[in-house]
Amino acid sequence: MSSTPPLIKGRGARSNATGRFESRIREAFDDGWTLEDPEPAQLTTVVLPDKAKTIINRNNSPDIGFDRSINPYRGCEHGCIYCFARPNHAYLGLSPGLDFESRLFFKPEAAKLLTAELSKPGYRPRYIQVGADTDPYQPLERRLRVTRQVLEVLQAFRHPFSVITKSNLISRDADILGEMGRAGLARAAISITTLDRRIARSMEPRAATPQRRLDAVRALSEAGCPVTVMFAPVVPGLTDHELEAVLEAAAAHGATSAGYVMLRLPLEIADLFQEWLATDHPDRADRVMSLVRQMRRGKAYTSDWGVRGRGEGPLAELVSARFRAARKRYGLDGPRMEADLTQFRIPPKAGDQMSLF
Repeated sequence: MSSTPPLIKGRGARSNATGRFESRIREAFDDGWTLEDPEPAQLTTVVLPDKAKTIINRNNSPDIGFDRSINPYRGCEHGCIYCFARPNHAYLGLSPGLDFESRLFFKPEAAKLLTAELSKPGYRPRYIQVGADTDPYQPLERRLRVTRQVLEVLQAFRHPFSVITKSNLISRDADILGEMGRAGLARAAISITTLDRRIARSMEPRAATPQRRLDAVRALSEAGCPVTVMFAPVVPGLTDHELEAVLEAAAAHGATSAGYVMLRLPLEIADLFQEWLATDHPDRADRVMSLVRQMRRGKAYTSDWGVRGRGEGPLAELVSARFRAARKRYGLDGPRMEADLTQFRIPPKAGDQMSLF
């Protein structure tokens, strides 16, 4: 097997290892081709419908600020090499590597399922996070509009929600996000991992450029939707030095708050990420992984509640202190908007009798 996997143009993962639940294992081998030879055809993206029976996912994790979420898509064409959702593709009998970013699933009945769930007599509203797993504004959304339809339902029910993305496509829905934001029912989070176009292109090959994400921050802010910028993930030895610059740029474009998450490398992501380092940043690969292990008790990852998103030790504490100082310096430490659950209502259907009150 070649020590340097071949680069697939426009993709983040460098390999396509077999999912961990499969009985047969695929293994790459060196067939003599090199990067100097003509490039093969680009990897084709396959899109299939996901026949979901429900649309609202529930969790009891103490590490995140919501217990309900909606994911319009499975897999993500952005191809971010660090994506924590990659291992989920193994449950589908697919690889968390290239399959994750080229074999995609969408939920065509998402809006219909959501309408049915919100209309149940016993339903009680709580904040819903749209895009907790894969990006709800990946390139597919431009033509499929599943996320747009979900937001339209949430708006009709006056249901509070938040949405997270690294795509400028979210600006398309500024009409909904602005109106709901001004009513205290919506907020947005935009992930900006780096301001370096070269690193962003390599690490997140099909996501929007850093400047386009900042443009989205401004567009949503001007529309009236509160925007949080997530400096996530923080990659020690590669992007951590940009923390203050990202927060400064976010504030200048209208963000009202900020957050960060330290690089997480669970399950297959550890090998995928190290393959990527070896091909794209061989001069920093050893240092980056050494710093990661310093924050993870000598491992590539630790999954303990409370520390998995922050890391441990002196380096993790230094990043945390820098973040708190920068957040305060740039005015991104204001109070978080609380969910207004009082506006929730089931909209009347066609033919319903109008209320006298």
